[in-house]
Amino acid sequence: IAFVLLLVGGIRYVFFPGGGSSGNSGPKPVPIAVSKHSDLFNNSVTTVLEAYYNMTEGFVNWDTTLVNKYGSELVTALGNVQTEELKKDTLKDAETIYLTAVDLVSNAKNEATNIVQQPTLDKKREALNELADNLRNLFITVRYDREKLYWQECPMAFGDDKPGNWLSKTI
Repeated sequence: IAFVLLLVGGIRYVFFPGGGSSGNSGPKPVPIAVSKHSDLFNNSVTTVLEAYYNMTEGFVNWDTTLVNKYGSELVTALGNVQTEELKKDTLKDAETIYLTAVDLVSNAKNEATNIVQQPTLDKKREALNELADNLRNLFITVRYDREKLYWQECPMAFGDDKPGNWLSKTI
């Protein structure tokens, strides 16, 4: 009997290596995230987001010097967003997506310029609200997928009746 069991075990090992264990051998491997956009496009968006997040920190700290500094960097970054690849998309509506994205980038750039030019923090905050809306719509339109972005709302940003919104990398 021992010989038969040893023979069956050997056959099982040769023909089904590692296949007999029913236990969990550890966590399942996580698939590598692959973006549908090129590194060129994604890196240009990353530069936009870095300037945007730095600028919003200036708002949090009531520091108009930082707001203006990073607002200027944001204007430059928005001017360098690589939207041309969106023309190459195989989707049926690629041309519409491209044209919408170009328009939203332009609007965002105008609002970032507005932030830098406004003399008061209140006016800068209003422009930030418009900027954030344009960026959010851009990322929805192009189906940005490199990192998670969160849409935050302050229900009393502009008084009791008007909320303000912004993008955040954390909840």
